[in-house]
Amino acid sequence: MPELHAYAIYVVFGAVILCIACNLTDMTLAALLGLCTLTVLGIIVQKDVLNTVVASQGSLSLLFGGMVVARVMTPTGIFENVGTRFLRLTRGSGKRFLLMMVAMVAVVCAILPNATAVILLAPIIIRVCRELKVGFVGPMIFTAMLSNSAGLLTLVGDPATFMVGQAMGLTFGAYLQKVSLGGVLAVLVLIPLMPLLLREAWQARTVLPADLRPSPVERPAFCAFSLIVLAIMVTLFLVGESIPHPIVPPAAAIIGASLALLAIHTAHVEPIENVLRDVDWKTIIFIFCMMCYVEEITKTGVLAGLSRQMYEFFGANLLLAGMFLLAGIGLASGFLANIPVVAAAILMTKGYLVLLEMVPEEALGIGFTAWPDQALSVFVAMMFGGTLGGNATLIGASANLVAVGICASQGSKVDFVTFLRYGVPVTICQLTASAVYVWALTM
Repeated sequence: MPELHAYAIYVVFGAVILCIACNLTDMTLAALLGLCTLTVLGIIVQKDVLNTVVASQGSLSLLFGGMVVARVMTPTGIFENVGTRFLRLTRGSGKRFLLMMVAMVAVVCAILPNATAVILLAPIIIRVCRELKVGFVGPMIFTAMLSNSAGLLTLVGDPATFMVGQAMGLTFGAYLQKVSLGGVLAVLVLIPLMPLLLREAWQARTVLPADLRPSPVERPAFCAFSLIVLAIMVTLFLVGESIPHPIVPPAAAIIGASLALLAIHTAHVEPIENVLRDVDWKTIIFIFCMMCYVEEITKTGVLAGLSRQMYEFFGANLLLAGMFLLAGIGLASGFLANIPVVAAAILMTKGYLVLLEMVPEEALGIGFTAWPDQALSVFVAMMFGGTLGGNATLIGASANLVAVGICASQGSKVDFVTFLRYGVPVTICQLTASAVYVWALTM
């Protein structure tokens, strides 16, 4: 690629990030305008767009499928019902609410993608916050960060996690055995930070109405069928790759979405176009745009250069290489969005391991799974850096974008700086704890 084109890519991308950070314009609009600029300059071509589609289809399918299933369940009133039951369990205590929120998010994110978990749980979180008479912005931001962290518990908890697990050739069960403990650690780190960052909610104490009762679920038969669809999707996440004709998690998400749309159409609850209209297309488009930027940055050769520099600096010292990836990818994920950053980091990590002659050059392609055990710590460091680094900023993860969008729809807009006040301390603590975990894997 000509040097001038490379500089143009860096300048345009820097301008997009600056516009988002300074709240100069809508983030998705800024990302689209940047891509338009690169297209007019002749830098983005059709092949780049097609490459991006291939690279992003898995993660975007997980997001889309989860969003559709969650939206289809909305007319049943199940979220209001569960929200009231959850509120009663808090007994009016903010401390109890936040601790229960950690447990609830961890369980949901162990079986569903993180952005989907935020969509499902947001009505419950906001309802409880209003009853406790505390602001919901802080708990919603923490819900997003919890979902990103809990996304490390299983292979399907986060699109970025799935991408790394797929690149390593890990099945759902193998991931649980080799990596999930690090996800547990990432979630536990958040608990002692709650009294500091969510002081108002932590100290809240309210007397709940004595006659508080959950509202009945509407359309019980349709609700039951919707839950069955959700169960089918989760089951396919768990065992789909082990059946004779494997079904990977993104395909399972699309199957779940299709069944959910069939259910709402057959039951005549509402038109399918209403469901599709309410899908968070803004977040999906933004993530795709960021994937396009990563594709263009990859064309500049910077990733291949970073692989060589890692080899020159660290040689066969996998611990130092892992720490570099944990910190570097963690920093990049906050400003590039973790899904596209992880997509690029996978290529960089593979290149480093090839230079070490740990694996043949075929490992750079798609489908290679014969990774030696000692490569696990390097991939895990990169995965944790990408996933947890996304907690730092508003644009760092899809769950963050979804949470901020929900807050805005409820009348509380969250700007870039507000999110940083929560995200930066959480990210520093989590990456520090992850460094200990990577060190333990390397030993």
